[in-house]
Amino acid sequence: MKVGGKHFRSIWLKAADDRVVQLIDQRFLPHRFVIEEVTTVEQMATAIRDMHVRGAGLIGASAGYGMYLAAIEAATLDGSWETHLIGAATKLRATRPTAVNLAWAIERQVNNIAAGKTAQERIEIALQIARKIAEEDEEHCRLIGQHGLNLIQQIARKKAGKPVNVLTHCNAGWLAFVDYGSATAPIYAAHDGGVAVHVWVDETRPRNQGSKLTAWELGEHGVPHTVIADNTGGHLMQHGEVDLVIVGSDRTTYTGDVANKIGTYLKALAAKDNNVPFYVALPSSSFDWQMRDGLKEIPIEERGSEEVGHADGWSDGRQVEVRVTPEGSAAANYGFDVTPRRLVTGLITERGVCRADEKSILALFPEHAP
Repeated sequence: MKVGGKHFRSIWLKAADDRVVQLIDQRFLPHRFVIEEVTTVEQMATAIRDMHVRGAGLIGASAGYGMYLAAIEAATLDGSWETHLIGAATKLRATRPTAVNLAWAIERQVNNIAAGKTAQERIEIALQIARKIAEEDEEHCRLIGQHGLNLIQQIARKKAGKPVNVLTHCNAGWLAFVDYGSATAPIYAAHDGGVAVHVWVDETRPRNQGSKLTAWELGEHGVPHTVIADNTGGHLMQHGEVDLVIVGSDRTTYTGDVANKIGTYLKALAAKDNNVPFYVALPSSSFDWQMRDGLKEIPIEERGSEEVGHADGWSDGRQVEVRVTPEGSAAANYGFDVTPRRLVTGLITERGVCRADEKSILALFPEHAP
């Protein structure tokens, strides 16, 4: 996608030195555009854990590049290279528990790097796999956009030129992936194809990924949008102001249960009550092919209470943080919730749209059938 008219991916290798990973540090958006340079596994682990990067696809791509940096480090250290790579994999895997792309990318790297006979071969393999993970993520999101476009076009034909109103939650845009995004990919495809669209952007407390990130990237792309408080979606649905909901996913079971940013479940309930289609857009790398019961099995990340108790923003040319809760009040900060498959109209994947059930999912991805 574009920033100020220039194309950017969310993560890439530095042109002058391919041992330096560059990424957009999302902590400073939308007020400052900061490019961070990462050269060590420790730095990449910090970037993932502290949400310099976030979103299922980008977490996976970042982990892939993290293991590439680990292969570089292993070549310069005394001792077993296997021990260092396993240690790096453990460090990266511990950063974020909910997004399945993290462990998937790490395992893919570990399994492939082991085939290298020399340190240089292992570095070259790790670089090749890291690039492939990123390129696949980009292409899968592009395809999600094309499949989801059909859904928006169907609604547009019924509205006779009036804008199709899409509600999103959190940020499942290109900032959460390598490019295009998952939930936003159909929106961008529709907008670029001349379909009138308008996006209701949930602010997504407590980190405000919607009001900060989704609104920013939609604005950069010229897509009409309106930021709303998290609790507004149900009201808009009751009054016919939402034509469909499209959200992303950090982990979806092969039976169709969806883990996404906290608050997604409530949007699904409101959509069901008001007969509004509720779609989840995700690349196949976000499926968990082992878990069956999302509510019982998907690990839900609990983050620090300070994210709930404080808020940050832009004031007098600088980023500031303020307390919004009483000093002595405890705060809970669950990062995700699980939306049961019965509330999901369909899943938009790189291979097409399917129902959120085991039979339909495995029909699209038969290689994962037991």
